[in-house]
Amino acid sequence: MTDRLRDVYVVDAVRTPIGKYGGALSGVRPDDLAATVLRALVDRAPDLDPARVDDVFFGNANGAGEENRDVARMAVLLAGLPVTVPGTTVNRLCGSGMEAVIQAARAVAVGDASVAVAGGVESMSRAPWVLPKPSRAFPAGHQELCSTTLGWRMVNPRMPEEWTVALGEGAELVADRYGVDRAAQDAFALASHEKAARAWQQGHYAAEVVPVAGVDLDRDETIRADTSAAALARLKPAFRTDGTVTAGNSSPLNDGAAALLLTDEAGLRATGRQPLARIAASAVTGVEPQYFGIGPVTAVERALDRAGRGLAELRTVELNEAFAAQALACLGQWPDLDPAVVNPYGGAIAIGHPLGASGARIAGAVAHQLAAAGSGTGLAALCIGVGQGLALVLER
Repeated sequence: MTDRLRDVYVVDAVRTPIGKYGGALSGVRPDDLAATVLRALVDRAPDLDPARVDDVFFGNANGAGEENRDVARMAVLLAGLPVTVPGTTVNRLCGSGMEAVIQAARAVAVGDASVAVAGGVESMSRAPWVLPKPSRAFPAGHQELCSTTLGWRMVNPRMPEEWTVALGEGAELVADRYGVDRAAQDAFALASHEKAARAWQQGHYAAEVVPVAGVDLDRDETIRADTSAAALARLKPAFRTDGTVTAGNSSPLNDGAAALLLTDEAGLRATGRQPLARIAASAVTGVEPQYFGIGPVTAVERALDRAGRGLAELRTVELNEAFAAQALACLGQWPDLDPAVVNPYGGAIAIGHPLGASGARIAGAVAHQLAAAGSGTGLAALCIGVGQGLALVLER
């Protein structure tokens, strides 16, 4: 360990196109998706000896299927990196990919690593059903399978019922508390699709999206360039008969992976590259589980305070759109933030939300946007199921 913290640079960031549930990426194992982005990072830094990668951190929210047995280590082996490169998998549910970035950055900052890869992966299509073990041997009755695709399962009976509501009901609760109506949610969702479709058309994602071998998918699969306010308005509420949260103003179920290459000064020289950005600060916080959607608010404020920055100074912001209701509730708590800098190329409602990958995706997006701008401060933040918020500040 060093006597002082080292600067941590984002040298590169890549992601796969995001696939829809049961779509183009549903035939690809999550460990292969993780290996895809890991291999792409290495190939895009030809001056870097892969053996110099000190550790690989990957976020994953499920862990119950083909990504079991430490998907980060599986990705290292499947990507053809030297067997001396280790890997660890972390789980902070929807924030797992960003948690991986934060943990990798921390390792570099304290001198435990000079070169690290951080990312995340999720295949919600391939999430398995699980069968709990019976309480006694040789049960004669039927057994219930539990889906691991999303949300609560096998809930501890000691958990208060108000904490264990469905994620969509949690979004409704946030909408109620913060006064976010249906029209505002639908307008936000429409803007997400419009911005994402325009970004792909204008080539803004060319620098970060890498193909998946054997898959015919050249852009994010859930973007609906042809949607409209009228089409969104026709959708029925998904969680309450009189609710405001619909399939159209919520993020979908998705498959995908993302990864970032992080270094200190010595590692940066070894890559022969100029960095996209520098990691400045991070923060995590907890809130009432049923109000998980508001989690980013305090995390963002703490991270910016640690970075010595304010909301008005931000050049770009990636706020994960789990639901339009929760994104709008968060934005309503930040009056100093210019809404024009938020999710400039679309968000998760259009692009998708493969849980373990999303935090790494938005962190990488901020790094690329700062590099394109040439300078500035950027922010990435997410809400997290079971009541947490996570934020990351980057600078260039």
